[in-house]
Amino acid sequence: MENKIEFKTIHVKQIDIGKRIDAYLAINTEFSRTNIQRLIENEKILINGKKTKVSYKIQENDEITIEDEKPKEISLQAQDIPIDILYEDKDIIVVNKPKGIVVHPANGNPDGTLVNAIMAICKESLSGIGGEIRPGIVHRLDKDTSGVIMIAKNDKAHINLSEQIKNHEVEKTYIALVKGYVKENEATINMPIRKKPKR
Repeated sequence: MENKIEFKTIHVKQIDIGKRIDAYLAINTEFSRTNIQRLIENEKILINGKKTKVSYKIQENDEITIEDEKPKEISLQAQDIPIDILYEDKDIIVVNKPKGIVVHPANGNPDGTLVNAIMAICKESLSGIGGEIRPGIVHRLDKDTSGVIMIAKNDKAHINLSEQIKNHEVEKTYIALVKGYVKENEATINMPIRKKPKR
């Protein structure tokens, strides 16, 4: 099934003149500020029919058009894979991912993933923001890393968790086994690593 594309149009009122478009839309739509910035970069958000910048300050009577591509219908199969559930409510489920299981399908791992297991537990109650193969997935761990993973059961929870992680409101602690003698008690890794633009 092809993705469903929806268009939303917003007309700017006088009271909102001068606000940055990403901040304005983060308050007035269901999208997070990060998603809005991505949509602007990909020219999915237009001002009066023209592409804009993230820093654009909106003007009265501006017509903002948002092209929203809804996730494809989930085509993955739920699988009965034992998973240690640490916490669950109507919005999130928190699990202890064991070593050796991949979080979501990818090349070489079409099934047997954490997503397949969660689909069997949560049925249709998972956020669609992660897309076709990542329903509910807000963050991930490598295959050979065990640990706690939070999974969103609806889009509102997904956006909320993503914002908390982005704003460093979620504390992450990693434990590693090291062979040999390490002189330093602490160290900082400072490397030129960043996300590729528009990805």
